[in-house]
Amino acid sequence: MTVQRDGTMSGSPRAESMLERAARVYDFNAHLRRRPPPIDLPALEAVAPPPPVDAWQQADLADPTLLAIPPELRAPVGQELPDSFYDAPELTDIAAIDRGMLAEAGMIVPGAPVGPLAEEFRLIKRQLLITRERIARAGRDDAADADALSSRDRARTALICSARPGDGKTFCAVNLALSMAAERDTEVLLIDADFAKPDVLAQLGLAEQPGLLDALADGEIDVESLVIRTDVGGLSILPAGTKTASDTELLASARTREVLARLLAANPRRILIFDSPPALAASPAAVLAMLVGQVVLVVRADRTPESELREAVQRLDGCDEIALVLNAVSFVPGGHRYGTYYGQDRP
Repeated sequence: MTVQRDGTMSGSPRAESMLERAARVYDFNAHLRRRPPPIDLPALEAVAPPPPVDAWQQADLADPTLLAIPPELRAPVGQELPDSFYDAPELTDIAAIDRGMLAEAGMIVPGAPVGPLAEEFRLIKRQLLITRERIARAGRDDAADADALSSRDRARTALICSARPGDGKTFCAVNLALSMAAERDTEVLLIDADFAKPDVLAQLGLAEQPGLLDALADGEIDVESLVIRTDVGGLSILPAGTKTASDTELLASARTREVLARLLAANPRRILIFDSPPALAASPAAVLAMLVGQVVLVVRADRTPESELREAVQRLDGCDEIALVLNAVSFVPGGHRYGTYYGQDRP
């Protein structure tokens, strides 16, 4: 190809491409001009309208959970479950006592067969109940006494104490509470009043919670709201509460009498059992002794000397009724012991 003087180009013509030559032979747009063949559709049959549905059925059909249930498994009309069946279960405030822990510690296990220990505490609680009736009767007979009502209240309270630590007072307090809870006409509130070394909740396998000291320190707290209900019928627990350096002063205040009156008024069948600190090791025991109807002084047979026993009794003389319980007694093999009768074979 060459360029002329006037600016035009001359030369041999351009050769056709293969696609252009194929377009003269084949009609590539023929499929676009072609119409699809008609489709014969079957005649539609008339469909009867659905039967009327009741309002309650319409509400149920709108529920996807009902649609997922096969019709043959649905409850007949009028026999449906109440709405309360579908409510979420309420959280219970009943605390479960660790019975395995009680068994490992050699304590009374609720629901277990009666053994020697259970029978021995039956005898102890029977004496306490007899003393309670005597104190209550004395309060009723003295109608002219302005303190007669408080005498009847104190008849429903007992303090479990010892001279020194390690004599077994908490062991006896827990077992006595478990035994007394089995009574048909009484309910027991076990109060951990050993504020320096509280151990009742640990013995029962329960977690620490606010308790008596919190109610004494704060007049806005209802002490009844701090009571722990347990799965042992007739047994409730009041923990010691938050530790404070003024526990003795709190016990000696008028607030303590208000709190005890509230606990007794909440349940006329209730008996209060206090697990107090040792009388010769802490001062709260002497203060509590002035508030209760009777004191049970636990004496360890193999270690409590008579001098300490006499001194402990003097510290607790604010209470007129003081009974002694001998703990850790060694029994002669084959000798007499309460409770062995239940394990004898029948003839």
